[in-house]
Amino acid sequence: MLLGGRLLTGLACGIASLVAPVYISEIAYPEVRGLLGSCVQLMVVIGILLAYLAGWVLKWRWLAVLGCVPPSFMLLLMCCMPETPRFLLTQHKRQEAMAAMQFLWGSEQGWEEPPVGAEHQGFHLAQLRRPGVYKPFIIGISLMAFQQLSGINAVMFYAETIFEEAKFKDSSLASVIVGIIQVLFTAVAALIMDRAGRRLLLALSGVVMVFSTSAFGAYFKLTQGGPSNSSHVDLLAPVSMEPASGSVGLAWLAVGSMCLFIAGFAVGWGPIPWLLMSEIFPLHVKGVATGVCVLTNWFMAFLVTKEFSSLMEVLRPYGAFWLAAAFCIFSVLFTLACVPETKGKTLEQITAHFEGR
Repeated sequence: MLLGGRLLTGLACGIASLVAPVYISEIAYPEVRGLLGSCVQLMVVIGILLAYLAGWVLKWRWLAVLGCVPPSFMLLLMCCMPETPRFLLTQHKRQEAMAAMQFLWGSEQGWEEPPVGAEHQGFHLAQLRRPGVYKPFIIGISLMAFQQLSGINAVMFYAETIFEEAKFKDSSLASVIVGIIQVLFTAVAALIMDRAGRRLLLALSGVVMVFSTSAFGAYFKLTQGGPSNSSHVDLLAPVSMEPASGSVGLAWLAVGSMCLFIAGFAVGWGPIPWLLMSEIFPLHVKGVATGVCVLTNWFMAFLVTKEFSSLMEVLRPYGAFWLAAAFCIFSVLFTLACVPETKGKTLEQITAHFEGR
């Protein structure tokens, strides 16, 4: 029963992670689409933080019951929300689309009606020859892959251990501190998203992650033990030949780089790939394209989580984190070379940009 519940929860989370950003991007006014789109990730990290806090006082069974409350509210409140105007137009329901527009925006001013000629064709592989389709496909999939290859899961995996090495009295505070950092900096990103722009925040976020993962690798390099006959790497307790005070000092290097990494990730590479995924695809391929992007994200998360321990045995911990730093460098270069700025543009203008119109 427990495994069945986890399976259904995973299925529901996968669907929500696909649908929520797309729904918000289609109902949001262009000037606040970045703010509202970033709120998806903000609500995720707030939920994680609340789960950490609730875990201190509740048994896991009651924690699972508490987890039923937010989706129950969403189920009830979504009954009061209209379908997106763009979807209604593709179903030839213009009157309902205008009513939804009135409900959502208060007027039809600023509304740019999407072209409705091609939406009913569905997705075909031949459409990948068109720049308006293959360019956003490449960008969306690459953003999701780089998000996971940045090393976020590895850093989160080490959080509690690093705080223990720094001699925190209660190392379980690590989860709460990490959660607070995520919430604060994701909120900052949401507030400045429509002013700073997506590209700038992605590039800045990537640069911060390069330095922090490099420092993380330096920490593991400085604390590694001497040669060993065993190829096994103790992933939960890095070996140190330094004196106790020196070890604690180096642990604070790890704490600082970890907090810097989480802050940098939360400002850019946490929320923005999900936001851009919901913005860049034309309407007639959005369903398939966003599904492929979400699948890429979860597959890469699974792959990195599953193989990271093996990677650390082969490259040593410092090598694994320096590899993550290299991926962060590639993510910055990819952002500057390939990712367009979408702030303040309608979804139709973004599609026209990729099509060269």
